[in-house]
Amino acid sequence: MKRAAIIVLDGLGMGPCPDQAAYGDAGSDTLGNVARAVGGLELPNLERLGLGRCRRIPGLSPGVRPGAAHGVALPASQGKDSTTGHWEICGVVLERPFRTYPQGFPRELLDEFARRTGRGWLGNKAASGTQIIADLGAEHQRTGKWIVYTSADSVFQVAAHEATVPLEELYGACAAARDLLVGEHAVSRVIARPFAGTPGAYERTARRKDFSIEPVGETLLDRLAEAGIPRVGIGKVDDLFAGRNIASEHTPTNRDAYRLIERALDETATGFIFVNVIEFDQTWGHRNDVAGFHEGLRELDAWVPRLESRAEGDDLIVITADHGNDPTTPSTDHSREAVPVLVLGPRVRPASLGERESFADLGATVAEYFGVAPLAAGRSFLREIRS
Repeated sequence: MKRAAIIVLDGLGMGPCPDQAAYGDAGSDTLGNVARAVGGLELPNLERLGLGRCRRIPGLSPGVRPGAAHGVALPASQGKDSTTGHWEICGVVLERPFRTYPQGFPRELLDEFARRTGRGWLGNKAASGTQIIADLGAEHQRTGKWIVYTSADSVFQVAAHEATVPLEELYGACAAARDLLVGEHAVSRVIARPFAGTPGAYERTARRKDFSIEPVGETLLDRLAEAGIPRVGIGKVDDLFAGRNIASEHTPTNRDAYRLIERALDETATGFIFVNVIEFDQTWGHRNDVAGFHEGLRELDAWVPRLESRAEGDDLIVITADHGNDPTTPSTDHSREAVPVLVLGPRVRPASLGERESFADLGATVAEYFGVAPLAAGRSFLREIRS
């Protein structure tokens, strides 16, 4: 009976990495800057695990005797989006970033999208999702045209009001866009963004759906599937891997994710649990909501004992992130940052893991734990943490 989990706190970066300035993110430090903005963090359970020893964070003591193995991991892939970060965790390091479209998509591509879907389009620019539906939602409802937009990430996003366009039609349009956006115009994800409400009070609904490009190399999930090891997905992890060797129950809130993690640990005797915890990124980071982010950290901290109480035997539980999303900076986009690494379990030795060269070290460690073939990238630290 072997169980391992990687819990990805989406957007919970931990400060500088060597090439941060090249991405325009000098000064981004999601955890550190939130701590400074609120006058220091009080997170006694995460502090006890050793979060303040990963890197210095105002309010968290670096002098505690840690209860978990602890350190940080640096991004090795080119890019700073969720797909890139999760792929790297699972052993696929990208040498070139996914293409982005800060000036919008080529007109001919949008016109072909309109031809294939039977509807025109509005927008076609980099924009905040909440702002663009506020700006164009009424026109969309009047004309039936898609709202198309992007961000600093490699995404083609299509927004439609659920009362104007049936949900299945929106999903079908995004599948058509996924077929278009390959080769020269390949993007990481096509995202369906349904919304509801009335002009001046539009809100995005929880029925978002991502259409991702398949991983370009063999992942930890592939290795585990080949070995017959069960895989349980929580959150949008299936979307990020185009559903390849992972199915997942999506979670609109962090609280939902925590509940499903508890259920998975209660019900899974053997297997790998892979989790994306969404709100640090989607709800607070992208909206520069420092107060919400801070409250989310406190909610996470209060839940940690429930996680610890379910760790038993040889369990290996990793808490980490995929990139940063600093709500204190003017940008509302992801930030290139190091990420925390906390590893807990009854037989985990609370060693310092230092500064890992790649997120891929996490996947390499889980691969060794389950006894499957090594991944193309990553250096396992399993032997450093076995007591």
